[in-house]
Amino acid sequence: MKEAKRLAEQHACQLKRVRRSRNWMISGEALQIQTFCQCINVRHPESLAFIVRKITPALQQHQDKLESPQQRLKRLLVEDPNMTLSELMELTQCSLVEARRARFDADDLQ
Repeated sequence: MKEAKRLAEQHACQLKRVRRSRNWMISGEALQIQTFCQCINVRHPESLAFIVRKITPALQQHQDKLESPQQRLKRLLVEDPNMTLSELMELTQCSLVEARRARFDADDLQ
């Protein structure tokens, strides 16, 4: 677990025990936790696999936080090219400028 705690700190996450129990808690941004899991899979696939098995289902529940706002805008525009700017702004909580930039970039790809 010392190695896992060290890797978590390298990825700007915090892995610590919940009070005096045998349970552990990880805290951090969703993207950072995802990179932490990927790092564990690469460096210690067998010995720390139980951590990845516990974290992965929780990350899947928060899939919207695992992609950047630009990636999310791009994905939404690819799925529905006729989406209006106001719909984009409502779904992604982005500004008008960001929605317009994403629309312009999506039009360039087609």
